[in-house]
Amino acid sequence: MSVDTRVHAPQLKTAGLAMAGFGTFAGTDAIVKLMAQGLSVPQTTVMVTGFALLLTLGFTAVWGDLRALRPHQPGLALARGGLLATDSLLIYYAFTRLDLAEAYMLAFLTPILVALMGLVLLGERVSTRGFLGIGLGFCGVLVALQPGARALNLGHAAALGSALVFALSIVLLRRIRVGESEPAMIVVLLAVLHLMALALMLAGGGFAAITLMQTGLAAMAALCMVLGHLFLIRAGRSGAAAIVAPFQYTQIIWACLFGLLLFNTPIEAHVLAGAGIIILSGWLVLK
Repeated sequence: MSVDTRVHAPQLKTAGLAMAGFGTFAGTDAIVKLMAQGLSVPQTTVMVTGFALLLTLGFTAVWGDLRALRPHQPGLALARGGLLATDSLLIYYAFTRLDLAEAYMLAFLTPILVALMGLVLLGERVSTRGFLGIGLGFCGVLVALQPGARALNLGHAAALGSALVFALSIVLLRRIRVGESEPAMIVVLLAVLHLMALALMLAGGGFAAITLMQTGLAAMAALCMVLGHLFLIRAGRSGAAAIVAPFQYTQIIWACLFGLLLFNTPIEAHVLAGAGIIILSGWLVLK
């Protein structure tokens, strides 16, 4: 019994961190979708990332060392930041055209891409059971999404693009997990995303008037964003990329809940069935 505990403890830790990360990201996504009903995606992103940068700087100043904000591998850190910034803008746009659950389902192609990239680029091994879990998760996506049931739009293309970009960022994280501080990785990402969104916002006409409620929502989204990246970075450092990525599937549970509570989106039977298959696939990948 003790041997099995030692063997599986690292994987369980990675799974727990990944689930926490993706859960808090779902909170950010729901708030961004809510804010985007009255503001553009770039302006929403500028507000959220502005607060997130302030939070990261504050946390680091109080509980850490501000010198930790300087990346040791600036090229790789900027590359990862650029990928995740692009991913964020794509999926935020998808949220304006699709329901949360539908956008997530398309983004859930990420684990398949991560497993293949990890195998080819990083030499990570994926067991037969792991491949079975990933394949089963993809089947769950198909069950929940029901391809062909509705017309496609640019939101679908954006969600698919985010899956590819996010997969690349997870694989790249395995290259920079040694020697790079968590605050540096987060602040570089936030700075790149903030500047990209600011450029898009200015190109589109600048700021619109904002309310106190929107400001409060941006602050809440920023806190979820910072915590989500912190959890995901630690998950990426503690286990293989092919273990981290499938737990993105748990976001469908949050998507259904947030969709029902915030956007009056009904929870449909086929979505629940697909979610059940997806959750099972995540546990298979643990082995």
